[in-house]
Amino acid sequence: MSGTDAAPRVMVVDDHPMWREAVSRDLAEAGFEVVATAGDGPEAVRRARAARPQVLLLDLNLPGLAGPEVCRQVVAHDPTVRVLVLSASGEQEDVLAAVKSGALGYLVKSAGRAELLDAVRRTAAGEAVFTPGLAGLVLGEFRRLAGGPAELAGPPPQLTPRETEVLRMVAKGLSYRQIAERLVLSHRTVQNHVQNTLGKLQLHNRVELVRYAIERGLDDELG
Repeated sequence: MSGTDAAPRVMVVDDHPMWREAVSRDLAEAGFEVVATAGDGPEAVRRARAARPQVLLLDLNLPGLAGPEVCRQVVAHDPTVRVLVLSASGEQEDVLAAVKSGALGYLVKSAGRAELLDAVRRTAAGEAVFTPGLAGLVLGEFRRLAGGPAELAGPPPQLTPRETEVLRMVAKGLSYRQIAERLVLSHRTVQNHVQNTLGKLQLHNRVELVRYAIERGLDDELG
């Protein structure tokens, strides 16, 4: 089985055993490979380093070490791990703390089973996934931190026109599906453009890509 066909490897971290077991069961039944679970922060860091999951499904409120610090340590050790926070909190400070620590997406626990499974699939594919309403909050914070768009003469010269066009749409918060529909491309083609752009810019994930685009004002160049 090729790497693109293999079941995504997922680790589930939550301090509530019944919730952790239920989520792990749902993932396994949907075809994911649950490679590890953990119930506290230090255990999560140790097991993530050993199991090397593609997706780390992470609660924020953990004993021993808070979720954002777990995320920071795991991503620092292996930047290929994609962290999707699954938290009971939808508070702005929690969302921003998670993203700043390296999380790729953020889902609240009120999400349904189908929404959770779709979010894990999209995270495994490198797409940033947020509970509706939270994506705009994160983009707004990136703009604030950037201090307004920089004045550049044009798009990054190493990107093709199509890659730059896709980058602008990513910075606007559009999903891969929305970008594909707008540009009349396949979902896979959009993914390929994003992966090529990440490689050329030496970035690790979509969150870093959004920050890069906003710092250069590319999100303001799309109507």
